[in-house]
Amino acid sequence: MSTVKPSSWLKAALAVTSLALACLAQAQQVFRVTTIPEEAATEQVRKFTPLAAYLEQALGMKVEFTPVSDYPAAVEALVNKKVDLVWFGGFTHVQANLRSGGKIVPLAQREEDTRFQSVFIAKTDSGIKTLADMKGKQVSFGSQSSTSGHLMPRSFLLQNQIEPEKDFKRIAYSGAHDATIASVVSGKVDAAALDITVWKKFVSENRVDTKAVDVFYTTPTYFNYNWSVHADMPKAMQDKVKAALLGLDPAKPEQAEILKLNRATRYIGTSPENYKGLESAARSAGLL
Repeated sequence: MSTVKPSSWLKAALAVTSLALACLAQAQQVFRVTTIPEEAATEQVRKFTPLAAYLEQALGMKVEFTPVSDYPAAVEALVNKKVDLVWFGGFTHVQANLRSGGKIVPLAQREEDTRFQSVFIAKTDSGIKTLADMKGKQVSFGSQSSTSGHLMPRSFLLQNQIEPEKDFKRIAYSGAHDATIASVVSGKVDAAALDITVWKKFVSENRVDTKAVDVFYTTPTYFNYNWSVHADMPKAMQDKVKAALLGLDPAKPEQAEILKLNRATRYIGTSPENYKGLESAARSAGLL
């Protein structure tokens, strides 16, 4: 009668245990997504939860969307690989890339992000009709790290020989585009700058009365938002994520709704070169 040595039993048991643990780890693997908090956390969850569900199917793994507290938190989350995919503004992408030593990869942007714009708004009875009319007034930007709510509006102000710290009575930072609109509506500030797509959304949803508050200046175009990953993500996974984003089809009702929530016509590929201009603008504005 043959016997099996205890050591063989132990090796077999360990092999089975290792295989089980490997399968469990694979089953529990979570793909983590976040975004810059350009609007309230509840709005971020509403906008991006359907996209997370779509990615879960496309990637074949659990996908979790978790909002962060502020723009710098989104930067640090990807730099430190606490999340896998982040919706960045152009400026936060630049900040993350510099912070990581060039290890942030932009995968996709909305078609709209190739020609993005900011708007300046004020009460229609304020007498503010031009950028020069803002001198001596109280003005709000969004987050200090916002592309459309701070960097590019500041850059265009400087191009028009207007220095915010010198020419404005007071500068405020609202932290988010919806809060920026509220600050003008409430009279906390006289004028403000924000993302044109957020403004258009508020107008289309009748959440702001354009007879009382409206746009008085729209900036020239620039590149803006993108979905970014860390360069340490395997290339095959990067390609799979990018294909999923570019594969969102406006002809399919469920996917059309995802695009609508993301204020996108469709997603297209992007490249690091598209954000060099924003880096130059940030350096010229003294923000880097």
